[in-house]
Amino acid sequence: MLDVERVQCRGLAKAGWALNVAFMHSIFRIRRATVQDADIIAWHRARMFQDMGNVSNDGLEILRAKARLRLKEWLKSGDYIGWLAAPADKPDTIVGGAGIQLQLILPRPLDVSTIGEGRQGTIVNVFTEPQWRRRGIAGFLIKEIIIWSKNQQIDRLTLHASEEGRSIYEKLGFVASNEMRLAGGE
Repeated sequence: MLDVERVQCRGLAKAGWALNVAFMHSIFRIRRATVQDADIIAWHRARMFQDMGNVSNDGLEILRAKARLRLKEWLKSGDYIGWLAAPADKPDTIVGGAGIQLQLILPRPLDVSTIGEGRQGTIVNVFTEPQWRRRGIAGFLIKEIIIWSKNQQIDRLTLHASEEGRSIYEKLGFVASNEMRLAGGE
């Protein structure tokens, strides 16, 4: 798991970031997802796990259907906030997406003198359609999430990175953390 404490990302301070964002906005549009977008987000989630080899072809549709139901609930309640990317000249063609699952956690120290309110976001469903990959869409979406999270005063952002996506997150300031997970019969 990668972790950004206090949503302070080294990568956002790098020279040229603002220029890159302006350039990306001229090529792609990012919008917030609505409940009506649950199907495309569920499709992205299922495809993401398929691309990583974590779901069989038989399990793909089951995962998609279950995710669609949960996404509809969470998009409606605000427990999931999503962003979708489309080419500027084709706003109805969704080429990528990402979201954040919000959860309350116990207040915790952010540093030695600051106590957080206990709001955490887990970045999930980062996916770009294969023909649109390697154009900066995933990084653009993650930057949007980071900015939103900072504005919402989210104490902590976490994510699980695939091998393919790890370098994107590291460039944006995410670092490996001390999280452990029970293996096997979870």
